[in-house]
Amino acid sequence: MNRSSLKVPALLLALTLMWGTNWAMFRVALDELPVLTFRSGALLSGVFTLGLIMWIRRESFAIPKGRWLALILASAMNVGIWNVATSMAVLYLPSGHASVLAYTMPLWVALIGLIVYRQRLSGRLLAAIVIGAAAVVALMVPNFASYAKAPLGLFWGLLAAICWAIGTFVVKRTDWGGMGLALTFWQVALTVPPIVLGMVVIDGIPTHLPSTPTLAVMIYTGGLPMAFGTVVWFTLVRLLPTQVAALSSIAIPIVAIVSGIVLLHEPLSALQAVAIASTVISLWLALVPSRSV
Repeated sequence: MNRSSLKVPALLLALTLMWGTNWAMFRVALDELPVLTFRSGALLSGVFTLGLIMWIRRESFAIPKGRWLALILASAMNVGIWNVATSMAVLYLPSGHASVLAYTMPLWVALIGLIVYRQRLSGRLLAAIVIGAAAVVALMVPNFASYAKAPLGLFWGLLAAICWAIGTFVVKRTDWGGMGLALTFWQVALTVPPIVLGMVVIDGIPTHLPSTPTLAVMIYTGGLPMAFGTVVWFTLVRLLPTQVAALSSIAIPIVAIVSGIVLLHEPLSALQAVAIASTVISLWLALVPSRSV
């Protein structure tokens, strides 16, 4: 197997671990800080990390002419609304439940592609989407009572998923003129002013530093899942067809389940087993090329 064939699985594994382990940490920070204050700190950490990497690598910060509108839209969908909506969902639902809702994104990508762009799905990819949907449903079924008791959590989780799907199409269908890390840097950077302004108006200016665990979560969230994770995600979006890239994200909620089983010795329910098996099959159908007879 050559390096090229290993690149996508390696990126997918890195993304799954970074984003999959991130959700439980939200609760730690949000127990102490309001949503916009937490996200302001994480975004500033992400901008600093990305900017430092670009400076070390001497990459250009330039934005090609005529790309500002697409960049602002991508920033709002992929970073701005996503960060606020996922944090709000975690306030009303357990982090694992909220992550399942947010990662219904592949289903919205398939729907938008079909209705808006008239994209045809191959039989193999359609099967992958259907099986991936089965995995999501298997994870959601035990939590339906929680969704009914917390409709705002349901709203924010699905809003995050839909906006992420829209942002994925914006990135995929725009010619960025050779932008490298600058594409990720500016999407995060453009989100900072409105989020910080919202923090000042709604939460107020912080009067003291957060506790050490919360500060560590903010720095980690911005520096690794947000900065590196977003770079990896947009790399996958560029390498893969939109629907396939979207499907690659459905493994992320499984990380929380497997971590609980391995580290916390939590029981494995039948529905969780179905979800894990469905995810593996779905990813295999989407990512492994079929062999011609």
